[in-house]
Amino acid sequence: MSRPSGGTPLSTPTDDPLSRERSHLASSRSALRAMREDVESLDIKDVTANWVNAEVLSRQIDDRIKALADLSDTPLFFGRLNYLHSPGADQAEGAEGEQFYIGRRHVHDADGDPMVIDWRAPVSQPFYRASKKDPLDISLRRRFGYTGGDLTAYEDEHLMDPAEAAATSKLLQQEIERPRVGPMRDIVATIQPEQDEIVRSGLGGTVCVQGGPGTGKTAVGLHRVAYLLYAHRERLARTGTLVIGPNKSFLHYIEQVLPALGELTVRQGTVDDLVAHVEVRGTDEAPAAVIKGDARMAEVLRRAIYSHVTIPTEPVMVVRGSRRWRVPAYELEAIVRELLDRDIRYGAAREALPQRIAHVVLVQMERSGEAPDDRVQDAVARNTAVKAAVKTMWPPVEPAKLVLRLLTDADFLAAHADGILDEDEQKTILWALPGSGKRAVRSVKAAKWSAADAVLIDEATDLVQRTHSLGHVVLDEAQDLSPMQYRAVGRRCTTGSATVLGDLAQGTTPWATRSWDEALAHLGKSDGVIEELTAGFRVPTDVITYASRLLPHIAPGLTPVASVRENPGFFDLRETTATAEVVAACEELLRNEGSTGLIAADARIPELAEALTAAGIGYIDPGEETTVDTRLTLVPASLAKGLEYDYVVLDEPQAVVDGEPDERTGLRRLYVSLTRAVSGLIVTHAAPLPPQLA
Repeated sequence: MSRPSGGTPLSTPTDDPLSRERSHLASSRSALRAMREDVESLDIKDVTANWVNAEVLSRQIDDRIKALADLSDTPLFFGRLNYLHSPGADQAEGAEGEQFYIGRRHVHDADGDPMVIDWRAPVSQPFYRASKKDPLDISLRRRFGYTGGDLTAYEDEHLMDPAEAAATSKLLQQEIERPRVGPMRDIVATIQPEQDEIVRSGLGGTVCVQGGPGTGKTAVGLHRVAYLLYAHRERLARTGTLVIGPNKSFLHYIEQVLPALGELTVRQGTVDDLVAHVEVRGTDEAPAAVIKGDARMAEVLRRAIYSHVTIPTEPVMVVRGSRRWRVPAYELEAIVRELLDRDIRYGAAREALPQRIAHVVLVQMERSGEAPDDRVQDAVARNTAVKAAVKTMWPPVEPAKLVLRLLTDADFLAAHADGILDEDEQKTILWALPGSGKRAVRSVKAAKWSAADAVLIDEATDLVQRTHSLGHVVLDEAQDLSPMQYRAVGRRCTTGSATVLGDLAQGTTPWATRSWDEALAHLGKSDGVIEELTAGFRVPTDVITYASRLLPHIAPGLTPVASVRENPGFFDLRETTATAEVVAACEELLRNEGSTGLIAADARIPELAEALTAAGIGYIDPGEETTVDTRLTLVPASLAKGLEYDYVVLDEPQAVVDGEPDERTGLRRLYVSLTRAVSGLIVTHAAPLPPQLA
């Protein structure tokens, strides 16, 4: 049988299909190794014009070699599609079909014929979307089961056979419920139709995904990046991509997902990393942080910056040789007002101002019979008198110094916050009120900047000079951002798009997002599409049902997550009298396969750490990788968001609530902590449980 282009011919049945599939796996691994060896053998000495080109090409080759790595414990392909007809061909009766193996990356043989198709390719889409109701020309969908890197099982769905009833895939369920050890892994083998729609949505639009615990929103966001890099690689190679997470522990947890999919160029960071114009050494009380994070501060900053512009009242005299050229004050005023009306960046206008003045001088020269060119205009723009006038009319502004003055000079703040912030709000954000006895901060370096201050400096910096825009930004745990933080992220994708991921019920900051429409507006993406994921793939039924008791109190109106796991999970409430009983609960869960997390209020962590050490139980901090010998992570509740463990012991729910500045935020922190378990949860408490859990 001849091989049609793009795939392999439909296989002839044999008595041992598993052996045939293992043979294809071995051949595919050999082909991948040959692809990698071909790249490793490339000689670039004769194709590079200089050392810069050589360095760039060498780095690209290194990245390609890394992308072609064969991870021994990761399946090279996880599924197979048998098309009734060749994709794109005339679907006439008798037309020959094809079969495609679906995997994490493309693999071809020595002739260039595909042995494994990238999961992102259009021909792979029916693996995720096809159903008995809409088979998408797929006669057979085969899923593969693996133990480590060894193919050990397969499962078939005959989508066009009316005699075969639709059923839940056992292999799919096993993969979803597989124990979590180590960092987050990709979900290419288990992407569901509603997730696939989001993953494959176009680059041009912004998507906001509201998803409760365990709905896979983080994985969907990361896989969307991988898909966009596949579909728009050249464009995103020029413009760049960025994944923003809530903290370093979370980023460490997810950092292997994209490399496992062959994507090595995506930057990762936090909002604090984006706005690191100054060293953050201070903290704000919650009321001050809320006001500093309010979108109204953008207008206060804009007013403060443009207040430096002075309407000229004196002419400028430009001397060139024996001639003098006078630019009257009214013409200077017209130039300044025109630049203000254009609403361009402060710094861009300041750079344009001397050229505008020089142009007026050139017009006078031409009228007098001279023939000046561009070099003359540039020389006039650099004239001492012109530079002095520009410095007076449109002086340079240093963003950090400006913010420092706003926060330390009550009169300056009042002048520019008038009608925006009331008197009490102004007092709340001032570092030192008059008569307080506190020493004034004299310099930017001496100031103890907070994280919210750094965002204000970033806003001011953008008002002076436009921030570079990326092609695509993924923003995870977005519900915790302030409006000013949204603006900071939005500046990084003004000409690109974004994927916004979060759960309104898990907002644990005093300024947490109230609605996604509002968040998208602050991001500058009001036309973004909001999608909701409600199927829970991670949290067991009994656990999510218990945690959902909090929803009416923390996010009324949100649809509770419905667990799709067949295993209801293990859930137990235990009243304790001593810390030793909490340690015993950890020992009990550690007898199971997989990871265990002990989550507690931040203030309880030192006591629990001491108890674990005394009991001889090793533990790691959030974000660190588990090992065979150490599978317990001690997690402060403030760092639990976004993490997951096979089993969780949650210590003292009321203490988690009490550790936050208000009850609603505390209950949201508790909701996060209750929903980190994949297989089982033990809640231990000596104090009464929060009444909202009754």
